[in-house]
Parts: sequence; C-alpha cells; structure tokens
Amino acid sequence: MDKSQYKNVYVFVEQRDGVIQSVALELLGKARNLADALGEKVIAMFLGDKIGNSAQALIEYGADEVILVENALLKDYVTEQYTQAVYQLIMHFNPSIVLFGATTIGRDLGPRLAARLGTGLTADCTKLEISEDTKELMMTRPAFGGNLMATIMCTEHRPQMSTVRPGVMQKCAQDNSRKGTVTKFEPKFDTAKFKVKLVKTVKEDKGLIDIADAKVLVSGGRGVGCKEGFDKLRALADVLGGEVSSSRAMVDAGVMPHDRQVGQTGKTVRPDLYFAFGISGAIQHLAGMEESEFIIAVNKDKFAPIFKVADLGIVGDVNKIVPLLTDRLKNKR
Repeated sequence: MDKSQYKNVYVFVEQRDGVIQSVALELLGKARNLADALGEKVIAMFLGDKIGNSAQALIEYGADEVILVENALLKDYVTEQYTQAVYQLIMHFNPSIVLFGATTIGRDLGPRLAARLGTGLTADCTKLEISEDTKELMMTRPAFGGNLMATIMCTEHRPQMSTVRPGVMQKCAQDNSRKGTVTKFEPKFDTAKFKVKLVKTVKEDKGLIDIADAKVLVSGGRGVGCKEGFDKLRALADVLGGEVSSSRAMVDAGVMPHDRQVGQTGKTVRPDLYFAFGISGAIQHLAGMEESEFIIAVNKDKFAPIFKVADLGIVGDVNKIVPLLTDRLKNKR
C-alpha cells in the first residue's frame, strides 16, 4: 500500500438537530495534537441539513478545513444514508486518520465504514498518540475487563480509525480569530439500499443534566446500598447544584439507570468536584472518573483503592456522613 496518498486527520462531527455535540469538539482538540505531530491538517466532516452556519465554530475549535455535506436525507441520523455519504467522502479525500465519538451514532457508523473500507477500527480509545519512529497512530484502549491497556496500530491499511469516548479528550480553547476553509461535498446516494425509514423521534425529558457535562457529581456505590441511600445523595446534590451518578454495581442492582453510570462500561466524566460515596474504586470505575479536578471519597474500608486517587478521604459510614454533610452545607448557605 502506498501510504503517501493518505493525509490529514479527519473528525466526524456529530450533530443533533443542528447542535454540534461536545464529543466532536473534544475530538477536534485531540486531532489538533495529532495533526501537529504529523505536520498535517485537521479536517472536520460535517453532515446534516441546513447546518452551514455552524461550520465556522468548528474552525474556531481547531479545524483547518470543514467538509460540509448538506442534504435533506441527512437531517436525522439513519445508518445507510450516513454510511454512504461518509464512505464516499473518505474515498474521495483519502484521510490518513479518522476519529469518531464512541456514542450511539459513532458506534453504529464506525464499524460499518471500516467494513466497507477494508480497514481496522479500534473502539473506545482512551489515548491517541503518534509514534515518533513510524508516524503511525497508536490507539490505546482498556482490554481484559480493564485490567490491561492495549496499544493497537493499523500499519497495513488506511485510514487508521478509532472511536473515542465522550469526556476523555480535552477541547481546544475557542479562538474566534482562527481562519479556515469550508468545502462542499455532494455524495451520490443509492436510494435502493435505503431499507429503514425514520418515522418518529421521541425524546425523553428527565429534567437531568448529562453527567458528562456536570460540574459537580455525587456518586454512590455498593456502600450506599439502596434507593433510600440515593435519596440522601440527591439531597446533597441539590444543595451543591450537582447531579447524582453511580458505579456499575448500583446499575446492575436496578437502583440507578445506565445513563447515570460512571466507569468503563458507563460514561467518562471530568467534573470540578466528584464525591465517591461507598465506592471501592475498581479499575473499571477509576477509568471513568480519575481525571476529575477534585475527588472526595468516603468509605468504611480504609484500604479501599478509591483513596489512592482521592484528594480528600474520609473513613466512615456514608449513611451517617452524607446527612451531616448536607445539613452543614445547608447552614453554610
């Protein structure tokens, strides 16, 4: 394979109802680092309907060029339509690296494209680097249940593709002075292959902030024990203006919904303040929250692994400590 014809770092920009998702801006930040190491450009793949007015924002967050694909067929994400469009774009421009968010959409689109392109895809990456020797992309992800970190390289095929979980990478600071170009691309759709029709979109409004976006998280594990215990955590979260999250154990027990789970099989979070109540600190959970700005852990077991990453640790019964802390903070307010 002649690798010289493949250049630049491409990012699939996920948007919903025209709103650019945070994971896309995070990927642009990482793509900026990778492209600088290669001496190449960052290209944003922006697909949708009537979204052109948002293209400049992608340049301000690190893209050198935006490839804009506007078509009524792309208004909402449907697998075949998006797969055809992105496949044709990749075949036309020959990117060296393509990044997707490890979201519902990215996890659907990425593997289908990899199969059609005849290349590899490394899923759920937590680290992306360029090899100083070979200039290949080194894609690191948890393996064997999170007990090992595997670094994978795609040396024989192009493009090199990976999905990255939301919250793992850092956005670049928005720079309103950045200049870039917007290139329009028009795919040719094979409508005979459209087997699925989107009839209706129903959005569930829980009145909750996504835990990946929360500045304060009050998280509970097996030590909290039950729904009543989580009611105490909610009272504390209300005082702090935060959200309640949990470890996998409480999701498996049916106490908390999956969209509130922090960890390797849940969401990666990076709040300003993270409370870990009754969470032992298994490596799978730490992978989802150890980059938090300030971590406070409360656990009966003074040898719990969570204390190794905590900035402040309290050894004690969470069911006694949480109400006392809530009352003290209420009085302070």
